[in-house]
Amino acid sequence: METNIESHLIEKRVFKPSKEFVKETRGSNRSRSIGKCIANRCDAPDAFWAREAKELIWRKPWKKVLEWKAPFAKWFVGGQLNLSENCLDRHLDGPRRNKAAIIWEGEPGEKRTLTYQQLHREVCRFANVLKRNKIRKGDRVIIYLPTIPEAAIAMLACARIGAVHSVVFGGFSADSIRDRIAGQRSDRADYRGWQLPARRQSYR
Repeated sequence: METNIESHLIEKRVFKPSKEFVKETRGSNRSRSIGKCIANRCDAPDAFWAREAKELIWRKPWKKVLEWKAPFAKWFVGGQLNLSENCLDRHLDGPRRNKAAIIWEGEPGEKRTLTYQQLHREVCRFANVLKRNKIRKGDRVIIYLPTIPEAAIAMLACARIGAVHSVVFGGFSADSIRDRIAGQRSDRADYRGWQLPARRQSYR
């Protein structure tokens, strides 16, 4: 029996985008900026990353871009932002709110598209559901869902209210979920409509 597996598939073709397409992409100028910064051994990395960070929404501005005490590094010291707001809210003021944020296709061929505006509404609705169930900042939530838009909605909703989330693969058994809940000490868990008791203990 032949023990060595030889691959005959060698693909060396390169498919470059057209110049018109590259001009319209948002990342083209940014990629060139980063490449130029690295190539020129950028003398002011703090200024570069400060400029990039200003594209985000900051609840509290940073006092210092980088605090480096080897081997530890702290970026944007003193600054505070919300991940959910930066994923959604900053896209709602212009035409991007009507562009697709999630394009999902399921196994049977089911297709769903959520715009930034639609996704924002669903995230806020679920965030309110979490708060109504007494989930607060610092609490831990385990998300047990398949790969569907609701999984992303749940994660963004947790980030929006400051809850810590852990995603459990939707194919795990009830016993596996129980072990992960016990390990994470989650504050609440639902398994197919059944509420599972969980230990409540907030981060300090």
